[in-house]
Amino acid sequence: MKRRFEGVFPVVPTVFHADGTLDLPGQLRCVDFMIDAGSNGLCILANFSEQFALADEERETLTRAILEHVAGRVPVIVTTTHFSSAVCAARSRRAQDLGAAMVMVMPPYHGATLRVGEAQVVEFFRTVCAAIAIPLMVQDAPVAGTPLPAALLARMAREIPNLRYFKIEVPQAANKLRELIALGGDAIEGPWDGEEGITLWADLEAGCTGAMTGGGFPDGMRAIVDAYRQGRHEDAFALYQRWLPLINWENRQAGFLAAKALMQAGGVIQCSAPRHPWPDLQPEIRQGLISIARRLDPLVLRWAQ
Repeated sequence: MKRRFEGVFPVVPTVFHADGTLDLPGQLRCVDFMIDAGSNGLCILANFSEQFALADEERETLTRAILEHVAGRVPVIVTTTHFSSAVCAARSRRAQDLGAAMVMVMPPYHGATLRVGEAQVVEFFRTVCAAIAIPLMVQDAPVAGTPLPAALLARMAREIPNLRYFKIEVPQAANKLRELIALGGDAIEGPWDGEEGITLWADLEAGCTGAMTGGGFPDGMRAIVDAYRQGRHEDAFALYQRWLPLINWENRQAGFLAAKALMQAGGVIQCSAPRHPWPDLQPEIRQGLISIARRLDPLVLRWAQ
């Protein structure tokens, strides 16, 4: 089966000035670095992009600016998650019109307790997919708090024509990927890994064909995935061992601020601050991140020189 999209599609962080306003020149430098670092594609407006802190007008500004700047160099996935089926459909259609290659959507949720049942989840995705012609990736993430059994995902893949990609980042992701592939067969065009690659090795062994990682070191992630896909599994394992301390530090310590901290340290961007009220990285966490990165010599620390 020919897969349209595979490889490493890291999440693009949103770049702000110190006062919290969008830094569009910095944003575009960030994108150029990520492409130069070997990203097979990009994902924007995801949770690791601080999408939850963006206004609708800013989403539009970022989507337009990034897609125009990328200009087809790599495919771009736009996250369009919203609780409302109609709003999510309209967001997705707008992303398609601006040039998105795919949209990524979580099931509808709000806060800690507002969820809908399985029948409504299916109709939600039917509604969104009916509004677009590009593929939709289901983001199966703990933040949504919505159970998405592999059987349900496989059913939607069989019944909804452009719902073919699945980013699995729940506990025991590799088991779920195996089950999804077994149940869905050819309808599963893109079984993908997420969660910054912390489970990447297990997920590659389970059959994932794409990885949505953090944005700070696509060169390291690409080396692992390329080696594995080329059948050089021992090389891939050695590379995963090499990069795992940095992957772990991002996933378990620095979170979505890791990419911007690395980019600031390397001169790609001027400011790595999140948008208030999210706290900035503790100095010790930032120092540990940079210290590990320097041992690995990723492009992010050299690109702007």
